[in-house]
Amino acid sequence: MTELAIPPHALRRMIEQLRTLSVADTPSEDAGHDMRRGELQAEIEALDRDQQHELVALLWLGRGDFTDDEWEDAVALARERHVGPCFDYVMSHPMAADELAAGLEEIGHDDVLSDVSR
Repeated sequence: MTELAIPPHALRRMIEQLRTLSVADTPSEDAGHDMRRGELQAEIEALDRDQQHELVALLWLGRGDFTDDEWEDAVALARERHVGPCFDYVMSHPMAADELAAGLEEIGHDDVLSDVSR
């Protein structure tokens, strides 16, 4: 099983927050929506660079760009292509929560998802 630098509880919380933001019916000006978005942004940007690269690599695995056997390649490419805030990149993927969940399943960490509503 691939070892992750991102703590499981942080991944669970990010997936939950992404799902909450994606189903929010309120406009982005709503204070609650902005607060949830701000919390997620702070959490992603608080990750160290290696963890941010893992997060992006999980997205790529989840959308089928890489397989479990190509994990190191995915992380290396994420490191190479890292420009700008990681949060902005994650938020540019409308299916980010599902892609992260699928990426975790791909590398054998579906146990992280046990408490995440799907």
